[in-house]
Amino acid sequence: MKLKKTLAILAAAVMSLSVFTGCGDKNDSSSVSAGESSGESSSQGGKASANLSRSGEVRDIKASDLVAEMTAGWNLGNSLDVFDGEGVSTETGWGNPKTTQEMIDGVRDKGFDVIRIPVTWGNHVDENYTIDTDWLDRVQEVVNYAYDDGLYVIINSHHEEEWRIPDNEHIDEVDKQSTAIWKQVAERFKDYGDHLIFEGLNEPRVKGSPQEWNGGTEEGRHCVDRLNKSFVDTVRATGGNNEKRLLLLTTYASSCLATAVKDVAIIEDEHIGFSIHAYTPYAFTYAPGESWELFEWDGTHDGEIQDVMLRLKKTFVDNGIPVIITEYGAVNKSGNDAEVAKWATSYIGFAKSAGIPCVWWDNGYYISGNELFGIYDRSHCDWYTDTVADALIEAAK
Repeated sequence: MKLKKTLAILAAAVMSLSVFTGCGDKNDSSSVSAGESSGESSSQGGKASANLSRSGEVRDIKASDLVAEMTAGWNLGNSLDVFDGEGVSTETGWGNPKTTQEMIDGVRDKGFDVIRIPVTWGNHVDENYTIDTDWLDRVQEVVNYAYDDGLYVIINSHHEEEWRIPDNEHIDEVDKQSTAIWKQVAERFKDYGDHLIFEGLNEPRVKGSPQEWNGGTEEGRHCVDRLNKSFVDTVRATGGNNEKRLLLLTTYASSCLATAVKDVAIIEDEHIGFSIHAYTPYAFTYAPGESWELFEWDGTHDGEIQDVMLRLKKTFVDNGIPVIITEYGAVNKSGNDAEVAKWATSYIGFAKSAGIPCVWWDNGYYISGNELFGIYDRSHCDWYTDTVADALIEAAK
């Protein structure tokens, strides 16, 4: 989704009291619990602090079988993917509170079993593309909140479009930086079990181009293919559990449009899947600048959702390549939660029929701010709208 970095003043005011300690910090794993080592962090990005490390099994099962275990997902959006500023304080830069264990527990307790953690890496690297250790530690700490809860966790590379430009002019340097980043991330998390998933790219595109959201050019799509391939090769080369870890590739701009879907290169690897974004139909889910807009959902546009799911099923799922819709959602339009719940029930129903789990895009904003996709109040570990959240869980069962 095209996320704007400006945040309305009211959004900051709503959450200001809890910006730094969302839902309290009583379970913040920055303090070492009993039985854990308190080893020092390495100065190199690839080596984890001992108290942050986790281990687990990566089962030698089909990628489609692993994805079939997933039901309902939720995004920790506009937190670790904030790209303003430097250092760990960027997490709260767009008005959301610091992520805590209690916050993630609340998502789990609602019934979600997948958490996607979008992360911006590009403003946390030096001239050699070495990731700042404090930042990598903080990302790992948040990953552990979800991993320790038994959830499937997707680590994503997000909001990198300022440097990650998929065209022939930039691709060599882009590939070099992207490979360097993923090598460090893969090394840091190589011992984790198969509940941890890596997603290499988020909406890779040339910003401001005429084809930005229309499937891209042939040149752009081939550059994305190259980045997908480098991502897989880099992670696999780190060995250990990463040899069989589920890796998510994507299309140009993570698009569900036929042009992007049908032209993407498929890598021969038994443990890959595709990440796709589908805010369908746009007139209901978002719609600024559109010539028409939907506030109510009566099912007359179900066909648009069904077309997307059938396209993804025929291209990927029917060929043994699982798909996860890692972003979908509908903005709050004057409190139309009941209508959003009806839309989500239809949406998830079609996706489930195609064997595709979905991960709701939650940017934390429900009352005010840019793009009101928020359904979870991170400051109080409660739900802005149980109506929508419960509909997502019920439809996915």
